Amino acid sequence: MDWIDPISDRRWTEFVERHRRASVFHTVTWLESLRRTYGYGAVALTSSAPGGQLTEGIPFCQVKSWISGSRLVSLPFSDHCQPLVDNGRDFGALLSQLSLRYRRTECKYIEMRAFELPNCGTAGLPSPTYQDQADLNRGNSDVFEIGQYNCHKIDLGSELKTLFSNFHKSCIQRKIERAERERLEYEAGRSELILAKFYHLLLLTRRRHGLPPQPKAWFRNLIDGFGDDLTIRVAAKNQQPIAAMLTLRHKRSLVYKYGVSDAPFHRMGGMPMLFWKAIQEEKLRGAEELDLGRSDITNSGLNQFKEHLGGVARRLIYVRMGSNPDALIRARPMARVHALFARMPAPLAQVAGRLLYKHAG
Repeated sequence: MDWIDPISDRRWTEFVERHRRASVFHTVTWLESLRRTYGYGAVALTSSAPGGQLTEGIPFCQVKSWISGSRLVSLPFSDHCQPLVDNGRDFGALLSQLSLRYRRTECKYIEMRAFELPNCGTAGLPSPTYQDQADLNRGNSDVFEIGQYNCHKIDLGSELKTLFSNFHKSCIQRKIERAERERLEYEAGRSELILAKFYHLLLLTRRRHGLPPQPKAWFRNLIDGFGDDLTIRVAAKNQQPIAAMLTLRHKRSLVYKYGVSDAPFHRMGGMPMLFWKAIQEEKLRGAEELDLGRSDITNSGLNQFKEHLGGVARRLIYVRMGSNPDALIRARPMARVHALFARMPAPLAQVAGRLLYKHAG
């Protein structure tokens, strides 16, 4: 077993390019953006021999916080990060090493976000094996499921005409037609001006949801790192931005990461129009799938919207290795927190976001 630095170790980039399950969230660019913005150190666990070609691995960020405690997360602010391991035996060996690290450090917990665990599906999670009786006596740190989500994807292999016909007629097709009648303006890029329009809508959206906005530096770091593989698309009415989205591209996959809007203009169809523009443009660039990101299984509205776009859901599970699962999964009342941020002035909310997000990964 070996712990490596995936940012500086060139083998990691080669491995991610090679592995069929690797996503944009495994890339060095994503890890480096997390490090530059939030100060998270990156490590990856592999059973490959030191200096040899990597054949499996799980990346983590080291989140060190005096507020929320220190932990390993794979990965913060990432919808999913499948362990890049092809069989249950190798995964079990990696779990054993993770168990040892959990027991021998001040780590509060270790978290993974996966579609499935090798040879385990989404149920019957395996327990790590223990190296000796002393490890076993330190307490039970099996792997526990802490949440389930849906991750919708659209197969872009069909012709554009077919993809459009797969949209829900009234909820998506007619909204796109409404956007055309409204003569909504459209622009795409990654300039500072386009980022400013996107961030203005982000502030409105986060306030509507009762959440602090991500720091602007996060988006600047993503733009600097991904370059042409990042696109911000903006819909406007009479030069007023009303909807925007940020997408990332990795290999043949387009990832929808952020969508923001001005609620009074929803009826004009800005967001459906942006999805259709993204599909048309990225399909021409060779994209074979559109990853619509995670949705809480209890959020029926969001799940339905992605289904109306033609997305097919796959279950995503979050698991943690920790000594007190009840404390990890216990629900905390958030109504007061949401109400606070919903009323907070934008400048103060931005300061809160800069201070809090590095503790929330």
